[in-house]
Amino acid sequence: MQTKEKYQLEVTVNASPQLLYQYISTPAGLASWYADDVRANEEIYTFVWNGVEEAAQILRKKLDDHIRFHWEDDNEASTYFEIKINVNDMTQEVSLIITDFALPNEIEEAKQLWELQINDLKAKIGAS
Repeated sequence: MQTKEKYQLEVTVNASPQLLYQYISTPAGLASWYADDVRANEEIYTFVWNGVEEAAQILRKKLDDHIRFHWEDDNEASTYFEIKINVNDMTQEVSLIITDFALPNEIEEAKQLWELQINDLKAKIGAS
């Protein structure tokens, strides 16, 4: 069985870290750009796409900085997906750094999907 490989993607988003954090860490924020619906119960978020539910546990989060999830149905315990807000110290440019895992032959497609979703987020907050 192939193991998933870690990959990263950085996308500039013209918005404040505080605003972005609401969109990456709350069920309502995530449902506005990442999934059709998102429900939370304590540390478990249930994401819904086209009627299909997938649950993820929050592994770590820091206010106005990042959130990290692990999909409950993923048998690889070391995998996760993380959305981190990065502010360049010199330019003050804000970006999202996505860290995720995918099979080697699916990484490019996964990156494209993240880019589409982040473009939805940028359109939603007027940061295109």
